[in-house]
Amino acid sequence: MSSTTTDSAAPDTRGGALAHGWRIVAALAITQTIGYGVLYYAFSVFLTPMTGTLNASSTQVAAALTLAVLTTALCAPLAGRWLDAHGGRALMAAGSGLGMLAVLAWSRVESLSQLYGVFVAVGVASAMALYEPAFAVIISWFGGHEQRRANALLALTIVAGFASTIFLPLTGLLVERYGWRQALVVLGIGYGVLAIPLHALVIRRPMMSTATAPPAQRADLVKRAVRARPFWLLAAAFTAQGGAVATISVLLITYLIHLGHTPVFAAAIAGLLGILSVTGRLVTTGLRRRWAAAPVAAAIFALQGAGSLLLPLIGGTVPGAISCVLLFGIGFGVATITLPHLLAERYGTTVYASLSGRIALFSVADKAVAPLGAVALAQAAGYGWVMAAVTAACLIAALALAAYHRLSFRQASNQEVPS
Repeated sequence: MSSTTTDSAAPDTRGGALAHGWRIVAALAITQTIGYGVLYYAFSVFLTPMTGTLNASSTQVAAALTLAVLTTALCAPLAGRWLDAHGGRALMAAGSGLGMLAVLAWSRVESLSQLYGVFVAVGVASAMALYEPAFAVIISWFGGHEQRRANALLALTIVAGFASTIFLPLTGLLVERYGWRQALVVLGIGYGVLAIPLHALVIRRPMMSTATAPPAQRADLVKRAVRARPFWLLAAAFTAQGGAVATISVLLITYLIHLGHTPVFAAAIAGLLGILSVTGRLVTTGLRRRWAAAPVAAAIFALQGAGSLLLPLIGGTVPGAISCVLLFGIGFGVATITLPHLLAERYGTTVYASLSGRIALFSVADKAVAPLGAVALAQAAGYGWVMAAVTAACLIAALALAAYHRLSFRQASNQEVPS
């Protein structure tokens, strides 16, 4: 472990503290599922009815979600610093409240400018209440108990991974029955009623919290971390892989249709990605019990690169398309649980949220921008070049993690050699 780790004793997770830790995980699993369902996935269902009401193109309306994601990226470092200094209860409760108000305001928009303003608020709320702060709360609570921490993160992401499965059809039913505006009122109130009290009443900091270091000490730890190569290898790896995953998420169905498959088959095969994201997380967590996390993730990212590389070559056949989607999909959710593990393993919990927020500034922004660039590249040069770019991004991610692992191993070996 790096010398930047300054954890004191890990929080006592025996007895009642351990039980409350799992209550926190259960509460966050609920709030993350609802939060992602309402603040992110439901948007696609509202896209078509909003274009008619607002008299705007689908591209103009869809830009609101991109704006929200970019806002989340910009707010991530600020949220991280708050989490390290104060914990997650107030931030996540306030973020849930802001999210509820933003969704209610969304139900009343009459113009694109109002829609964009609302989605700036959605982006801020997402930075305060979704995965990044949730992971920070779990990392802080379970501290140095690596296996419990890994199991907690796995449980949270498996449950929240079903957000789209639950909320896409639910939102569709609400829109069909009540119209899009009233559907948003139902979703917004439902999110607030559940998430605000769960965040406010269940989340608390561990008795022996390591997040109480003086501000100057935390700032010094962050500066030392971001001036060193390992941090930037992690940032490069997870930014590149995040952009690749976002691109495939947006363009896979369109590209499969371009390759000659029917829309029904394309949608069905793309639906495997959600199931595979859960499978990938389970596989990764199991493999980490025998091998280090970085090389495991690097190997999976390389498999994703192989899938995107082969898709233009064999994706025109049904077996070929399924094989390529399986290769790419196995890594779909791996980054979500691997980055928190690597950050906590190397830097401890004292500045975990600050460093996670710094990386999110790049990785989340890339998730917003990469699909737009991919669409432009597809129009200018064809989908083959898009798949080549996705392959390159996956290989960059794999090589960066391999380099990170070698550097960490070398530093650990040097520390073990007596001076």
